[in-house]
Amino acid sequence: MSITLEEKPVFVLGCHRSGTTMLMLMIGSHPRISVPEVAWYYQRFRPYLHTYGDLSREENLRTLAEEMIFCLVPPFLGMKANPATIVDEILGEIRERSFAGIFCAMLERHARQNGKPRWAEKSPNNGFFIGQIVEDFPNAQFIYLTRDGRDNVAETIHSRFGSYNAFCSAERWKLFINAAKPWREKLSAEQWLDLNYETLVREPERELGRICDFLGEDYSPGMLEFYKSDIAQNRSGNISNPGGIAHAPLGTPVTDRFVGVYKELLSIKDQQIFAAVAGKEQLEAGYDLDYDAIEISEEAAATYREIDDRVRAALMVPPGHFRDSYIEWLIDQREARKKQGIWSDADTPDIYPIGDFHEEMIMGKGASREWKTAFGIPRRYY
Repeated sequence: MSITLEEKPVFVLGCHRSGTTMLMLMIGSHPRISVPEVAWYYQRFRPYLHTYGDLSREENLRTLAEEMIFCLVPPFLGMKANPATIVDEILGEIRERSFAGIFCAMLERHARQNGKPRWAEKSPNNGFFIGQIVEDFPNAQFIYLTRDGRDNVAETIHSRFGSYNAFCSAERWKLFINAAKPWREKLSAEQWLDLNYETLVREPERELGRICDFLGEDYSPGMLEFYKSDIAQNRSGNISNPGGIAHAPLGTPVTDRFVGVYKELLSIKDQQIFAAVAGKEQLEAGYDLDYDAIEISEEAAATYREIDDRVRAALMVPPGHFRDSYIEWLIDQREARKKQGIWSDADTPDIYPIGDFHEEMIMGKGASREWKTAFGIPRRYY
């Protein structure tokens, strides 16, 4: 099953700390395109649909809808809604009885409430689900934003979320870059647009014009006033939010002052590690390297990964930030349905990222369940 919309849906892709949130807000400032806060729908639900059983059965579809609708921060994508009736309302609006139907109904409702005919979506890690998005929305359009990997790694390390060493940050940047490669070749110029962060912040009006041409929309100068939006103001000023400090620039006009930040934030060794992990992808993306790669053994790589996971879990110890409770609850619900006989291990598809080392990261977890359990991290629900 699939949904083909007259107003083509838009998906913003790219590695975190690449400017994708800024781009999301720019597009959402267009008078015809609605872009809500990130939903994390593909990451947390699409690979695990088998755990809900046959969605033609009303009770199974309702379970999926309830979990998708109530998993959001802010609630209901920031829409006005009655918690007692919204599930029935969404199920009454779906174009088909599927994950895509629920996803589309939520985004269409958000667009209607904002008085716009078209919707776009940007959630971190959507780039790992391009195939599923095309399957669900065959005429979707994709905008991929690439940033110098060294700047990406530098900002990831120094933000309040993500990986905390150069090896793991570079490894993740590389994963994002490689996930997009086959789709860049498969999809036509009508469906795929590549942008560079550096050009976007240096020549924003020109690049936004390119985006509008790609989308078949008239350019709107209001796109440059993205920083005035509610999402931008909340992201930039909410320090209690794990990304509050990291997203502070969203509250100001577009600037190129963050181009080349790696020169101040990354050590020579960090740059050598980056070259070892992702140097090939960096050069293929059109960027250069200041230092040659150093050799990293498998043992050293494993140590980098373990230390990173420990640090990310330790930062969740109160009074640190905590954002994983609902994801852990979703996993527990899957296991509960398994015990009820709704699904079994034999139903588990052989698809990425199920079973992969990076599965929890792709779901959006701040740290692995293993280390949160080891550190006795309590759950907190919004």
